[in-house]
Amino acid sequence: MLLGRVRGTAVASIKAPEMAGMKLLVVEPLNRRLEPAGPLQVAVDVVQAGPGDLCVMVRSREAALAMDIHKFVPVDLALVGIVDELTVRPDGEFDFTLKAGDSRYT
Repeated sequence: MLLGRVRGTAVASIKAPEMAGMKLLVVEPLNRRLEPAGPLQVAVDVVQAGPGDLCVMVRSREAALAMDIHKFVPVDLALVGIVDELTVRPDGEFDFTLKAGDSRYT
């Protein structure tokens, strides 16, 4: 499980045909203390996240499997959940809660 914060949107003038209509967001990866953990990345949004949202992300094949219709798309990072509450425990472990919404992934 990866955490990231949405920083903005990305626009692609040319996409693979299977990606038509998919929203691209610029995401800042975070570590378990919610500190930046790398350069900004572009992810496909399947949960209708917005700027500033703390999100759960998946990479690689799991990102492509998160797409609702097409499973063979050139996607390497996808937002699959929006974190509504995050509790960081003293031992470094954390617990998060996803708020139920209108997305079929929650």
